Amino acid sequence: MTAPGPEPDDAPGLEPGGSVPPGDTPPDAGQTSGLSHPQPMPSRKLPVLWLVVVAIIVLGVAAFFVLRAVDWF
Repeated sequence: MTAPGPEPDDAPGLEPGGSVPPGDTPPDAGQTSGLSHPQPMPSRKLPVLWLVVVAIIVLGVAAFFVLRAVDWF
């Protein structure tokens, strides 16, 4: 269970209705630039292998239908 926030009457900087006047908001949080370590390069072997396998299957299915069309199979 979390503690309830401060009452609007007790919180400094709140206007009636609960809004905050311009310039009264905190600045953006700081950012960390750069990477903590170099990112590894992904391997290109697996995607190329999948493309070759899919191409062989597509060519095989196409050859089957061509051979069926000319009545050789």
